[in-house]
Amino acid sequence: MPVTARTWGVLIVLCGAIFLEGIDVAMLNVALPSIRADLGLSTGMLSGVVSAYVLGYGGFMLLGGRAADLLGRRRMFLFWLVVFLLFSGLGGFADEGWVLLVARFVTGVAAAFMTPAGLSLITTNFPEGPQRNRALLIYAGTAAGGFALGLVIGGLLTAIGWRWVFFAPVLLALVILIAAIPLIKDQGERPAATGGFDVAGSISITGAMILLVYGVVRLEHPSDGPLLTAAAFAAGLALLALFVAVERRSASPLVRLGILRSGPLVRANVMAALLTASFFGFQFLITLYLQELRGWSTIQTGLALLAAAADVVLAPTLTPWLVNRYGNAKVVLGGLVSGLLAYALFLGVGLDWTYAAMLPSMLLIGLMFAFVYGPLTIVATDGIAEHEQGLAGGLINSSFQFGAALGLSMVTAVNVAALGAATGAEAGLEAMRTALVVPVTATLLATVIAVAGLRARARKPAEEQVLSAT
Repeated sequence: MPVTARTWGVLIVLCGAIFLEGIDVAMLNVALPSIRADLGLSTGMLSGVVSAYVLGYGGFMLLGGRAADLLGRRRMFLFWLVVFLLFSGLGGFADEGWVLLVARFVTGVAAAFMTPAGLSLITTNFPEGPQRNRALLIYAGTAAGGFALGLVIGGLLTAIGWRWVFFAPVLLALVILIAAIPLIKDQGERPAATGGFDVAGSISITGAMILLVYGVVRLEHPSDGPLLTAAAFAAGLALLALFVAVERRSASPLVRLGILRSGPLVRANVMAALLTASFFGFQFLITLYLQELRGWSTIQTGLALLAAAADVVLAPTLTPWLVNRYGNAKVVLGGLVSGLLAYALFLGVGLDWTYAAMLPSMLLIGLMFAFVYGPLTIVATDGIAEHEQGLAGGLINSSFQFGAALGLSMVTAVNVAALGAATGAEAGLEAMRTALVVPVTATLLATVIAVAGLRARARKPAEEQVLSAT
């Protein structure tokens, strides 16, 4: 069916919203050292400010996807965009760490409801096939571009004052809201699915995610309450098991477990988690490296990371051509190999490195996001029934966000453990090199999964030929 001008207008608005989410996270990462200096936050509290957002985001994403299917995508998108706007502004007025934690957590919850609603608006407005793939690649490329450009914009704004990294998203959200109200039709707000909310499932999976990441964060201090750390992991795993049990018995499950029988969907979600685990961990480390070990300003840091924004151009131009020619699986594998090489090259980082030595890694990271983020989104939503598009969008975005939280916590834990009681730039550099093993390992695992996916795809046609012959 033809795609109208209004539909493309809706895509622009939704791209603006996902760009807002991307720059919001990235700008904060650049501002972290300035926030620590101004408010006197510890390293654990500093990473907690970031983790609070992604935990709220990842923890409530599945409920957000279900809410979009049940209550109406437009209604959920607009309402939670307003909440996002308000609590982002609250973060700009924070004078204590706990206020930042609350503001970031609620902002993350708002994004958890807003994002799957926006993604499902795209998948239901564009027919499955080349048109939807193109729209999703543009959408995902915009999201990845937000992560990259947010580093540059965050550096510029932090030079004025770190509070502007919270106030700027308020202004952008207001513009998006004004444009979205007339463009996005409610279509009678007919729900795409029937049933009720799985409150028990939502509570159990959110609690499981928070406890598991909390356990990882506590690994920063191995001698400080090891029993509490073990208890956090045990409770998190128990809640995860409870979630599965609840979903099997629920009349209106948060996640219909049958959807997880799709091998491509499961692989896409696991790779999504590993992708953001590696990227967020690396982003956190390189920000501390450039500003605290090298003494670079926030503007210099932002400009140094500009090369990683190459995906803004590549995702909507080169990636669709590659996907049409080689398929999603091969493009994803190529992107992961690029990311693996980028992180591996940075393992040899020194205090005297010139920017030219860092540039290859930055460019390769841009390739990774351009080739992985969008195609994974396509795989995760392709072939899913319309009434479960919100669920599919919630799953993939939950994976992205949970991976980000877990990767950040792992990097912080390894960095602090490696540093120990040592001080000085050399000790900090050595600890950072050790922590860089986390993004390298995560990307390596994702690459192995991508190869396994390609082999599974290659076996499937052969099996079909055998069955047809018999």
